[in-house]
Amino acid sequence: EVQLVEPGGGLVQAGGSLRLSCAASGFAFDDYAIGWFRQAPGKEREGISCISHRDGSTYYADSVKGRFTISSDNAKNTVFLQMHNLKPEDTAVYYCAAELPFTPRANGFMSDPNHWGQGTQVTVSS
Repeated sequence: EVQLVEPGGGLVQAGGSLRLSCAASGFAFDDYAIGWFRQAPGKEREGISCISHRDGSTYYADSVKGRFTISSDNAKNTVFLQMHNLKPEDTAVYYCAAELPFTPRANGFMSDPNHWGQGTQVTVSS
């Protein structure tokens, strides 16, 4: 059974940094991707980044490109989302998600994640 556990999150001032982690387990094969979605109150869920376990390719939404970096520690089966220059509009619940097998869209993002973490709150104060 695939499990995604995401500790972390928290409160940070605008301009600050925060790192999210997602510890993954239970994958039966190597063709998968892990990434993050976020959802702010009253807004649609937004896919913001993912990384392919197969070849390390990454995807970033325009809203986070240049500020967020996704990486993986394959030995620990953990994916990280390093967030810099945070803005109040980054405030949301962040969800780790996985798709296996990985079937990327034309833009490189996951088509239809089939496993989800519990979500963690990130709040950026102005």
